[in-house]
Amino acid sequence: MEKATFAAGCFWGIEEAFRKIKGVKKTTVGYMGGTFENPNYEDVCTGMTGHAEVVELIYDPEQVSYEDLLNKFWDMHDPTQVNRQGVDVGSQYRSIIFYHDEKQKKIAEKSKHILAESKKFKKPIATEIKEAETFYKAEEYHQKYFEKNK
Repeated sequence: MEKATFAAGCFWGIEEAFRKIKGVKKTTVGYMGGTFENPNYEDVCTGMTGHAEVVELIYDPEQVSYEDLLNKFWDMHDPTQVNRQGVDVGSQYRSIIFYHDEKQKKIAEKSKHILAESKKFKKPIATEIKEAETFYKAEEYHQKYFEKNK
């Protein structure tokens, strides 16, 4: 099993999209990329902690590749948006790929470059690529939110 972490707006939607992919064995929503220890949802929503809403994936690379996960990531949001996705506005909704090793970093950078060169978007790709930091699991009511709240 391997781990991947992505931020692409509200974590409810991205968790639901990744959860449906064959080979993704576990999804957990939470917060990453900030300076405040043990943040909760209210802390992160202030925009003062520096965290992004993320989904952490445990996946089987024999069933789904990191490249396939990146392709899904690019398709599920607008990577040209800065500090927002749709109606959700704030730094916690920014687009980030958090890599867990050098191999993921290289694959993510190449994937971003290919997307930028494709001219699929008129604006530049704003997605950050950063080394994974401490992951703080979000409150239980956020986990599998759409499954719980059909």
